[in-house]
Amino acid sequence: MGEGGLDGRLRSAVRAGDAEAVRELLNRGADPDAVDTSGLPVLCVAVAAYDAPVAEALVEGGADPDRVLPDGTTPLWRAVDGGSPATFSAVLGKEPRLRLPEAARDRLLALARSWYETGVAEELRRRTGAPGPATSVRVEDDEYDWVTQISLGGLVVRAGHGAILTSLEWTFRVLTPVDELIARALEQPDEEHVVWSTVCWILTQRRSFETWSAVVAHRHDADRAHRLFVLDYLRTRGFLDTSRYYEKQASELLAVWATEETDGEVLDTFTEYGHPDQEAIGLRHAGHPDARVRREVPYALCVDDVARSPAARSALLALVHDPAAEVRLRACQAGLRDDDLLPEITPALLSLAEAPDAGLRGPAAEALADSRDRTPVVADALAALLGDDSQLVRLVAAYGLALRDDPRTAEAFERVGPLGDGFEHDHRADELWRWKWRQENSADE
Repeated sequence: MGEGGLDGRLRSAVRAGDAEAVRELLNRGADPDAVDTSGLPVLCVAVAAYDAPVAEALVEGGADPDRVLPDGTTPLWRAVDGGSPATFSAVLGKEPRLRLPEAARDRLLALARSWYETGVAEELRRRTGAPGPATSVRVEDDEYDWVTQISLGGLVVRAGHGAILTSLEWTFRVLTPVDELIARALEQPDEEHVVWSTVCWILTQRRSFETWSAVVAHRHDADRAHRLFVLDYLRTRGFLDTSRYYEKQASELLAVWATEETDGEVLDTFTEYGHPDQEAIGLRHAGHPDARVRREVPYALCVDDVARSPAARSALLALVHDPAAEVRLRACQAGLRDDDLLPEITPALLSLAEAPDAGLRGPAAEALADSRDRTPVVADALAALLGDDSQLVRLVAAYGLALRDDPRTAEAFERVGPLGDGFEHDHRADELWRWKWRQENSADE
């Protein structure tokens, strides 16, 4: 079929990276295993381009990832070779791959392990014979995770083989020791790195008590990265396992851990669980010398933006006046609905709303906008923020004025400026439009 036919248009769509067009053409009858001008299936073209969405569309449309090519490889082999976990996952597909012959499975595992153990730069140097240094750049491998892309001697490969190896092992039900998997993840101690995120995900799929115990044992490690990995594991598994048994198990672990740990991220995770000792743990850390710890305490002291008890209110009041600005902000946000604290929270927020740091100014403005304080001083502070360089801060300020039915809201509406994509369902933008509608309809009465 010529370039004008379905297969020709499919080849063009694959080269253009148009996954939506690929799906449409496949639905209309294009051959998912159509061969490109290079003589290779279009799936290999997507793999070479690291185009995971197109590869996924082709595989879901019937392209064969195990098709043997003239050089003896397969599209799946090439995806492993290329080192992109996102592209590899797209080619692997959603169906179990245990149907692959054992020899084929072993070859894929050996390929991924060889890249991982040798290192991409060294393997490229071996393959190309190029003596010079490799070029490395950080690239986004999918919507959430990044990987290093390495170039040498005209070849380009992504260094995600640790993630690919981990996924293949789980796919083929090879239960790699937990400590070995965590060691892989921590080679690049960043939860947004492809190996860290893949290891964490796979471990959450292994639901045995043995796996749980082996992972959480790392909370005692002196290396902070090990402890952060355990936290990420608990968070990820918490999204997947909503059983009361697991919630109780995780909550009790974190309750004990929070009495021993000084890192603020532990308390941050702990506040996601409704443990009965949460307030006591928050009170224990309220005077901690590290501001990173103190900034997490307010969320342990409050429920629905109100202090849990008089003792919690007293501790929260001290944090509202904390020397660290971020601690003050968190305390104000956590106690925003506590009427007893509002007279102290409002001045603190007014001060933060004038901060040169937009990271403080924006959240402070949002807290002021939502505050129950309807005094003129708050409305005036919101009006002053209509001149802020940040459109988001201006939107928050205008929203706060609209909630108060302030006469300056009409001006605020104009000073926010046109809102681009992403604000279609924003409650603050909606409130501005509702205010305008109320004014127009009121004028007609």
